[in-house]
Amino acid sequence: MNKSELVSKVAEKSGLTKKDAEKAINGFIEVVQESLAQDEPVAILGFGTFSVRERAAREGRNPRTGEPIQIPAGKVPVFKPGKGLKDAVSGKIE
Repeated sequence: MNKSELVSKVAEKSGLTKKDAEKAINGFIEVVQESLAQDEPVAILGFGTFSVRERAAREGRNPRTGEPIQIPAGKVPVFKPGKGLKDAVSGKIE
């Protein structure tokens, strides 16, 4: 499902217009991005938690030449699904 399909489904499920659904989705994305940029996790009960993890520096390989290269440490966004989402995906919830 891409973003436009998501907007259509949200509009259909919520009774919002597509324009309003798109504004809501864009707002949600902006808030999550801003929170993660400030190292603040975003937890949605029953759905999951968006957070930031530190990734250590490591050695990698250039795929073309096979030369070892140093990959710097950095921060990466992660999503940990909640119990409700896990149950829905596994078919435990109808």
